[in-house]
Amino acid sequence: MVSGMSDAPIPGPITDVHTALGATFAEFGGWSMPVSYSGTVAEHTAVRETVGLFDVSHLGKASVVGPGAAAFVNRCLTNDLDRIGAGKAQYTLCADASGGVVDDLIAYRVSDDEIFLVLNAANTAAVVAALQAVAPDDITVTDRHREFGVLAVQGPRSAQVLEAVGLPADMDYMAFADADLAADGRTCRVRVCRTGYTGEHGYELLPTWDDTAAVFDAILAAVTDAQGLPAGLGARDTLRTEMGYPLHGHELSLDISPVQARCGWAVGWKKPEFFGREALLAEKEAGPARRLRGLRATGRGVPRADCRVTTPSGTDIGLCTSGTFSPSLKQGIALALVDTAADVADGDTVLVDVRGRGLECEVVAPPFVDVRTR
Repeated sequence: MVSGMSDAPIPGPITDVHTALGATFAEFGGWSMPVSYSGTVAEHTAVRETVGLFDVSHLGKASVVGPGAAAFVNRCLTNDLDRIGAGKAQYTLCADASGGVVDDLIAYRVSDDEIFLVLNAANTAAVVAALQAVAPDDITVTDRHREFGVLAVQGPRSAQVLEAVGLPADMDYMAFADADLAADGRTCRVRVCRTGYTGEHGYELLPTWDDTAAVFDAILAAVTDAQGLPAGLGARDTLRTEMGYPLHGHELSLDISPVQARCGWAVGWKKPEFFGREALLAEKEAGPARRLRGLRATGRGVPRADCRVTTPSGTDIGLCTSGTFSPSLKQGIALALVDTAADVADGDTVLVDVRGRGLECEVVAPPFVDVRTR
């Protein structure tokens, strides 16, 4: 539960809509979120084969505005924001002085003087506070968590869905545009970005909080016409695990650096300044003590988070950070932090302790399935 919040999970902007659709709910990052509607496997399969619609409005939102806002953010977050121009978004990290990860997030470069951030729900306040603590007087950092919803349209028919409702779909990967959607008798302003968390061609939409229900209903009608389904956090997790995408609190944390998590590609190593730079450069040069690996079960069983990883002879060499049954592969898969001293290579066999039984797994390089984001 997020510090300072009441014991009851916070409802999203369209909880009543999900309830009417028969969703089951769970607490995630302090918010009440739909986990599944028709079943995780069916929803996962829809995203891989047709299209799925997610409500991920629990995600945090924040803005950084003022003269040179982009340059300021670039001095704070890991990735090099100067690699992109206005109308593009970028995956990046907020690190702390030790090189741990406060959060991983998407930075939208609206202009040189405005950056919009989409963050993990539980970490929004921490990132906002870190930026506010070092912001010059003419830069304003604002937590806008409940000003916008976030909807994700993901799958091979996602462009068809957006075109059906009149939203822009023909854009490069990680590009975004603001557009109007006619829904429920009014005009809804929506930010559309060509990105997602599933490995499929997809889009993330940011309507205003109050417009989220109308936009969701309009999109769901088009998704249904395209033989797709509404999808919950259960499918979102199996989809991202198949891609090897990190989830903060599992593959990234204050104790798991981007070097260990193989997210060094999201660090602008040549930049003169960003949070945690010295610690991360030192770790990169020395080599991390552990590194994220993919594991694919060759026996019957499903590895889960926090299961120990050992050599076939029983030597402890790591810990699973995430694990699930892959609906695409019909077998168990996992991500695990493995000691680099163990000298494990792709193709090697390791054991994962699943309830006291050693499950044989092959070490592989994620993703576990083909990437179709672009």
